[in-house]
Amino acid sequence: MTATDGLDLNQVTAFVRVMESGSFTAAARELGLPKSSVSRRVSALETALRVRLLQRSTRQLVLTEAGRLYFERARAALRGLSDANVAVTDLSHEIAGPIRFTAGGDNTGLTANLLAEFLTRYPKIQIDVVLTPRRVDLVAEGFDLALRAGPLVDSALIARRLGRTELGLFASPAYLRKAGRPKNVADLAKHRFVLFGEPHERERLRLTGPDGEESVKVQGPLVVHDMAFAVDAIATGIGIGLVPDMYLGWLIKGGMRSGGRDLVRLLPDHGVVGSELSLVSPSTAYEPTRVGLLRDFLADRLRPMIQACTLALEAEKAARRKAEERASKQASERAGKRGERKTSRAARPRSDQALATT
Repeated sequence: MTATDGLDLNQVTAFVRVMESGSFTAAARELGLPKSSVSRRVSALETALRVRLLQRSTRQLVLTEAGRLYFERARAALRGLSDANVAVTDLSHEIAGPIRFTAGGDNTGLTANLLAEFLTRYPKIQIDVVLTPRRVDLVAEGFDLALRAGPLVDSALIARRLGRTELGLFASPAYLRKAGRPKNVADLAKHRFVLFGEPHERERLRLTGPDGEESVKVQGPLVVHDMAFAVDAIATGIGIGLVPDMYLGWLIKGGMRSGGRDLVRLLPDHGVVGSELSLVSPSTAYEPTRVGLLRDFLADRLRPMIQACTLALEAEKAARRKAEERASKQASERAGKRGERKTSRAARPRSDQALATT
């Protein structure tokens, strides 16, 4: 007879929930049980295993070495059992059930429109959406899918890359009337900025342009950590700010507020290469069909948008270069004609004098 004979999964679940939530009270609330029942189940599990799993005190719960090992293995086993249940359910039922999805809080309009279209297709799916600038722990916090910008830090996650965009400099007409329009990268040091992100990222701009990378130190009265708020702040005339070109297009598709539509692009040949945008999900032995359907749907919608914005930006730059070349050529031609007229006028008196002498 082994220690696992007759083991009660309810006891194992209670122990795992206690450690995941950090207290007996929180675990009892999640399980819908009295706190005393949860405590009895954990004690019964320790009795069945003949080992103490955790040290209890009035302030905290501390796992023993045996408890730490058991918690890691038991949590993985319960997840595997949950995956098996989901697999069978997916085979025997129509597409239904919950999905936990997280993304930044920037593109609320577009996100709502996309999810509304998805839920029209699959009305029995329920999506729990958490919009936050914080990089959540997908596994620990129970998320199925995330839309993220930036490098993939956790190698245990699976990412489907959608593409990247360029950040451009934008300002409101009101700010430009007051402060003037910068003519080159060096001019930016004289302007106020709506600063975005962490200190090491926001205090110096590194812009890529026709002459390669140029760097300039910038300053401003406002620091933000949310792109939607940054766009609103720029629109009020506080200062210049970096905004992804694609982001403005997304806002228009998602029902953009009027202020952002009036933003003016500055130094359009200069920009900052943006982060890779990806759909990220935890690595699991079995992924519910509904999660894969949502990932495929979002990828099918977002990837063409990113590509279209990139192509539109490249076409705009090409058209601007052609216009500048045409203007330069016309200026050269006008300068040449003025030079010819000056030469002609300068030569005319000499000719008249030669005729008079003759």
